[in-house]
This record gives sequence, structure tokens and C-alpha cells, in this order.
Amino acid sequence: MPITEVEGRRLKLSHLDRVLWPRTGTTKAEMLHYYATVSAVLLPDTEGRPVSFVRTPDGVEGQRFFQKRPPAGTPEWVTTGETPRKSGEYMDQVQVNDLATLMWAGNLACVEIHTPQWRAAAPAAADRLVIDLDPGPDRTVVDCCEVALMLRERLAEDGLTAWAKTSGSKGLHLYAALRDATSRQAGEYAKRIAQELERRRPDRVISRMTRADRTGRVFLDWSQNSAKKTTATPYTVRARERPTVSTPVSWPEVAAARDPERLAFTIEDVPARIAEHGDLLAGLLDPAAAAALPD
Repeated sequence: MPITEVEGRRLKLSHLDRVLWPRTGTTKAEMLHYYATVSAVLLPDTEGRPVSFVRTPDGVEGQRFFQKRPPAGTPEWVTTGETPRKSGEYMDQVQVNDLATLMWAGNLACVEIHTPQWRAAAPAAADRLVIDLDPGPDRTVVDCCEVALMLRERLAEDGLTAWAKTSGSKGLHLYAALRDATSRQAGEYAKRIAQELERRRPDRVISRMTRADRTGRVFLDWSQNSAKKTTATPYTVRARERPTVSTPVSWPEVAAARDPERLAFTIEDVPARIAEHGDLLAGLLDPAAAAALPD
């Protein structure tokens, strides 16, 4: 079993040649290499936040499970913290604060990383707004892009700056940085905006969760602002047929979108995008970008 040292931490890496994505032949070693390569832009989005993992120890076509609690055998140097649960009790969760923790988690086949819109130091405060644009069965991410442009304009009317990323699956995520907001307030605001867009464009947008009504429309999922929910972290790999990545995109890319495949990025594509464009979500991390929700 190979042993490597990452930032002074000794890690035993196992089954590096295991194929996690059979369709593309992508191995665990290739996933770990990707995460190490993008760690400088990924870690700012996980640092200080409790994470949940999607683990696929036998590959993405095998058994998978959602891991919230620290796995058995979690090293003592991995940062964990108690997070509140709906029952009022507390639950330990991992925080991916450094490269060593990221590599440790990847070695456990923690393929996907999900984070809430709040930090562990202030679980009552939402520092991000998120709206998940999910295309109906006959729609694509291109339709999401058209709706995202409407959303961007509407959020700007309230003084909120929006950033976009692909979900790594079919849709798009829009973020805005918040200050002086709770998760409940963020959710109520996102719901109000989604309902407003549905009234304005009922042929294109739906804000209700009823799946039967989504044909021909883009569902605006405002519920992920709940303190109990998480969203795919920027730059996380997804456990799909291919090793696609939840990838930040520029507004010119969103406006120019015509082909869904042009917005489907994999672990092979993203490092070059970062080298060319930097972190397209960097502004979301700037405290000066945070705005208050309208009264």
C-alpha cells in the first residue's frame, strides 16, 4: 500500500488503479490527481464548512451512500465539528480545511463533496444564497442558462451580484454572497424570486416541486438554502457516468450557450480552465461582495 506525505501528514493510499468511472476508465488515482491539482480553488469553498460526501467505493455504477458523520478510522488531525440537527441534537461532521484532508477523503472514494450555505463558526447565519436551476425532462442546461440570465438581472435589482457554475449534472447553480441573513430569510427570498419569475414566464419557469409539471420548464429549486440542506461544492467531481465537475462559468459563457456539451466539463478539462481563467467564483469569497437581502 503506497504511503505518501501531504503537508506533513502520512497517508496510506489504497487501490489507486481501481476504476471508479467504467465508461471512461477513470481511476481513483486520476481523481486524486485532479483534486490535488484544483485544491487551491476548491478548499476556500469547503474550509470551515461541514461537508457531506457521496462515496462510491466500488465505482459510480456500484453501491453509493451519503456520508455525513466522520467515517470510522478518521485520523485525529482531520478537523471535525458539531453541527446542529433538526432534532436539536448535534452531529460531528468533517471539515475539509486542507489538502491532506482532501486527499484522505478522496482515498476513501469520497467522490462528491457537498456543503451548506453557512460556516461551522456561525451556523445560524447564511453567507450565501443559492438557486438550483434544474431542467425539465425535455430541457437542457442551455434552457437553464437562458433563465439564469433573467435571474441575474432580477437579483441585481436587489443589489445582489450573481455567480454561476454548472451542477456537474444537468443544471446550473446561481450564487450570491450574503451578509446579515439567516438560512430561513435566504430561503424565503429565493422562493419569492422563483415564484415571481414563474408568474412572469410560466412557459419557461416553475417554482413548485411537483415533478409532473416540469416538462418544458426549468425548475428553480430555492429549498437548498435550508440550513439542513447542502449543494454540490464548486469544483467537486460528480458520481455520474463520466467524471464531470461542478464548474464555475462566466456570464459570457452562459449568454453564449447553445450546445449542452459545451458546458459539460470533466476532470480533464477543469485544470486548464483554471490556468486560463483563474477561479471564476473568486468574487463570491470577497467580503466586499456580500450584500444584505432586501426588506
